[in-house]
Amino acid sequence: MTIYEDIGLDKVINCSGKMTALGVSKISDEVAQAMGMAGKDFVVIDELIDRAGEIISSFTGSEDSCITASASAGIAISVGALIARDSRVAIERLPNSEGLKNEIIIQKGHMINFGGPISTMIRLGGGKIVEVGFSNKVLTQHVEESINENTAALFYVKSHHCVQKGMVSLEDMIKISKKYGIPLIVDAAAEENLQRYVKLGADLVIYSGAKAFEGPTSGFITGKKELIKHCKLQYLGIGRAMKIGKENIMGLLRALEIYSQGNIDTEINRQKNIVSKIIEELKSIVGMSIQMIQDEAGRKIFRAQIEVEEEIIGFNCLELVKRLKEGNPKIYVRDHFANVGKLSLDVRSVDETDVEDIVLKLREVTKGNI
Repeated sequence: MTIYEDIGLDKVINCSGKMTALGVSKISDEVAQAMGMAGKDFVVIDELIDRAGEIISSFTGSEDSCITASASAGIAISVGALIARDSRVAIERLPNSEGLKNEIIIQKGHMINFGGPISTMIRLGGGKIVEVGFSNKVLTQHVEESINENTAALFYVKSHHCVQKGMVSLEDMIKISKKYGIPLIVDAAAEENLQRYVKLGADLVIYSGAKAFEGPTSGFITGKKELIKHCKLQYLGIGRAMKIGKENIMGLLRALEIYSQGNIDTEINRQKNIVSKIIEELKSIVGMSIQMIQDEAGRKIFRAQIEVEEEIIGFNCLELVKRLKEGNPKIYVRDHFANVGKLSLDVRSVDETDVEDIVLKLREVTKGNI
């Protein structure tokens, strides 16, 4: 019985991944303990933000870091920082950036919606969006020829939501950034590598603290010291509406410590074992094929992909997704390709004890086509 069932809500089994709509991740007992202890005392928040930045940077290898309420808040704050810099007047009138250098160049295939439009987050920071190229093809010329005296930053999104082909690579975006002396922001919200993007040369990198690192609702920006200083100044303006509490800051720091000590191979093997069990249990369902796949964006995440034969099952994949969400427990899956007859089960948040419920539910909603 979960605490949410105690207040009358259905049990949820999360097979869709680290999704904000489902509460992102499960926090460990150690993280919960750190949050509880943090809530019992007082601290000078500005000092905590500075110290948290130093600690986070020890994990990322950057010059400094700025704690945020979430990765999406990190987008708005990063953009605002590169537009307003250290001008108190400019900071206090954002998102109105009229008359300032405010253009943010982003590839068309990176104009995603992750539960909210990325364009909204950029505009919250005062950014004027300049989309370049096409949804299936962007050239370095598209980026370079869009740069002018009003360009404040280049923006690169590393996400499975993005178009994965035909885009300018991160390495080439970094080369353009250096060539023209324009900062590059990388949105790496769900990425697992804490140091890769800083080492490659990105100026500001944004992470979610609640996704790969399994912290509480939180995020952080890591990168160049001068730019991070400007990020922190955003708490005098738009950042005030995105402030993060002391409990979540301390929870994130503990989560990063635990994550840095973890063994990625152990987690990969755990995922593969659970996926294999699900495949073995469901392979006898007629009209449904199932196989193990790796994350489409190349992360070390392994899932069970189910392909539905509508003429045999009697309904399409979209209907299957809908039926899995009904009743108790509700099972949420990755449905990005449901319109073409495929769904996948992300087992990162699935316990061994959940496997039986997943199997029973799939057999039930497919009417036992065995």
